[in-house]
Amino acid sequence: MRILLAATIVLGFAAAGCAYPVAGAGPNPSPLTTATRSPAAVQPAGTAKLISAELRQIRVIAARPDVPGYKRDLFGQTWTDDHTGRGGHNGCDTCNDVLAAQLTAVQYRSRSRCVVIAGALPAEPYTGRRIEFRKAAAAKVQIDHLYPLARAWDMGAARWPLQRRVDFANDQTANLLAVDGPANASKNDDGPGEWLPINRSYRCIYVLRYLQVARKYALPMHLRPPIPPGRPQVRAADHRGRPRCCPGDHPILLLEPTRP
Repeated sequence: MRILLAATIVLGFAAAGCAYPVAGAGPNPSPLTTATRSPAAVQPAGTAKLISAELRQIRVIAARPDVPGYKRDLFGQTWTDDHTGRGGHNGCDTCNDVLAAQLTAVQYRSRSRCVVIAGALPAEPYTGRRIEFRKAAAAKVQIDHLYPLARAWDMGAARWPLQRRVDFANDQTANLLAVDGPANASKNDDGPGEWLPINRSYRCIYVLRYLQVARKYALPMHLRPPIPPGRPQVRAADHRGRPRCCPGDHPILLLEPTRP
């Protein structure tokens, strides 16, 4: 009989732009939920089933290790074009690649095919609000690592070769999302056990995409930390202990202890 360790998402209402704030891929990966324009409007059917499928492939450990030595430059130069993923070696930095892909009504600097100076997020994922991007106030829209770099360092990236860390930090397909700057700052290096978007309609997608990155890079989950006093805890599970969607089609439960 095998014991499946568990991790439960806690409902907490509670980092990176073009200027970064201070603050083992499997052989047969399942399709990733990639970011597109207006990603907050995307809500695929069967999200709970997709989350459950991801969880079956992710190792769970007792606690997040505290691995010393993390520095941003250990994941390469910020927004370097020197990576092997989508947009790599195209002559544009990763930040502008993501802005160009995820904003609408994109405007470029005169005589530049790379530098985005204006655009909009019609439904920003973490808040659900429309946000206008202007280069002069670039901090309003930042590029978030769904699976934060400092967290990845602790969970295994400290042992990776440099190029793998660079590829992780610039993975436009799986790990990067243009979001509201203050919301991104509130997330810091938390995972879904500590932080969820205030935009309830995006929570399922956020959880799913976080798990997809964890699986793609063989990063483990850890049991949820102790709940601070006064912080709400919601377990969204039906009476059979399987994940369900709450509210509507938005699953909150990740895993719970089970004995098959």
